[in-house]
Amino acid sequence: MSAQDTFFSLKTERIFDQKPNPMIMGILNVTPDSFFDGGKYTQESQWLEHAGKMLEEGADIIDVGACSTRPGAEHISEAEESARLLKVVSSLRKHYPESLISVDTFRAAIAEKAVDCGADIINDISGGTLDDRMFETAARLNVPYILMHIQGTPQNMQEQPVYTDVVKEVYEFLEARLKQLNSLGLKKVILDPGFGFGKTTEHNLELFRNLEKFSELNAPLLVGISRKSIVNKILNIKSKDALNGTTVLNTIALQKGAKIIRVHDVKEAKEVLTLVQKIKNADC
Repeated sequence: MSAQDTFFSLKTERIFDQKPNPMIMGILNVTPDSFFDGGKYTQESQWLEHAGKMLEEGADIIDVGACSTRPGAEHISEAEESARLLKVVSSLRKHYPESLISVDTFRAAIAEKAVDCGADIINDISGGTLDDRMFETAARLNVPYILMHIQGTPQNMQEQPVYTDVVKEVYEFLEARLKQLNSLGLKKVILDPGFGFGKTTEHNLELFRNLEKFSELNAPLLVGISRKSIVNKILNIKSKDALNGTTVLNTIALQKGAKIIRVHDVKEAKEVLTLVQKIKNADC
């Protein structure tokens, strides 16, 4: 293992240690149509400035997405996603060599190319359901993998999501797929209940009420609720006005055991994390 590989292995180890040291994942969408920030960071100067700002404000991970997965998003080709994503990953690795980079993709081939370009983490919104090569690929690459629950696809997931018991069904999905990844030799798995991905507002609230349940799976928990419908529909606001509501839910998520919060607004998330940790541990 090279000195650089050792460095990034040590950095990602923080995600999986048992210490109460939550992390912030800053969102960098290089898409024209993401629900909140689509079209803002499509030029190198734009994505480098935004990534640099998030790192300065306290982001531990930069999560790069090049294919919108908002409800009803247009399905783009693998070639188009690859063309958008890989140049950004290479650019970030060159300009911010010590940063942790996650790639938001459900395609195994793109995930592998991204890791070759310098990505450290694979963030798969489909939990392996949209590409049956993903688990084998992640295990072979042996990089941290974010396993998220989704019902359906981004194109149809919000049409009519139905569960008998949403907490039980999401838990069992994550449990079964975590065991599958472990059996392939991949131990570095992060779990994400998938707020807003094939779930109504009540489903999202029920998952939030029972968030501690997922700690029983003994894997780090990621919560991504930044400016999503769980905030907007309850408060009857738009995503642009949802920072305060997002902050409240991030606070609760950290209190309920989230290891990573995925956010658009890093400065405010860092303040939340600092205060929650200060209350939990006077020595932090």
